[in-house]
Amino acid sequence: MLNLIIFAVIGYVFYTVFKSYGKYENYSQKAFKNFSVSHGSLASSELGLFVALVAKVAKADGKVDALEAQLVGIMFDDISAVFPEPQKTKQILKDIFNEEKERSDNIEDVAHSLANSIKRNKTQQQQFMGFLIQLAFIDGECSSSEEEILSTIAEALEFDPDAYHKIFDQFEQMMKNVTPKANIEDAYKTLGVSKNDDIKTVKKAYRKLVRQYHPDIIASQGKDEAYMKEATAKTQEINQAYEMIEASRK
Repeated sequence: MLNLIIFAVIGYVFYTVFKSYGKYENYSQKAFKNFSVSHGSLASSELGLFVALVAKVAKADGKVDALEAQLVGIMFDDISAVFPEPQKTKQILKDIFNEEKERSDNIEDVAHSLANSIKRNKTQQQQFMGFLIQLAFIDGECSSSEEEILSTIAEALEFDPDAYHKIFDQFEQMMKNVTPKANIEDAYKTLGVSKNDDIKTVKKAYRKLVRQYHPDIIASQGKDEAYMKEATAKTQEINQAYEMIEASRK
């Protein structure tokens, strides 16, 4: 189920996190053209603080599994693209993530810093919390340790409890709508491969399609909600197909 879910929500996740910024004026190459890229400057920026909180939630159950790491990797690609020196930025974001995932003593401090950075903007709070809640559900359920961290972050952000539960419930409902492909033949057609192709070829096709239909925070500029829902539905279809093929070969 994990493999099915993670990319099924990627488009939805990034859209719900960043859609409040309209044309993404806050997160554009123009906005960051004079930004001096360093570990310190990124770690104290709102996106760097957000990455730190993502690390806390991702490691809440004791480890960051391969698929969570893949989601985070895509997030790094999206964020680093708006900064000068994208490769340097991406490496620093990785370093921040790896450092912060090992710490559980500073969750409130990081969340308070983020709250100050966004000046407790309610809309921004909602988008950031939306991502973190959905990240906690990647494996199909939110564990008690994940819930505890989410609650700590929400409180530090002074996030409305009613809004928190609304997002939580919306994500639960979305998960209920994830259904498997009808048959293996349809699954192969969806990925554009055949039953005679080896698993390496299947994986390559799968990853290419995921990238094609993953609407990152830059490519999604100006797109409406209908477009994003369509992209999310297509991503779900791709994952359903891949999971069915993978299971059939075990």
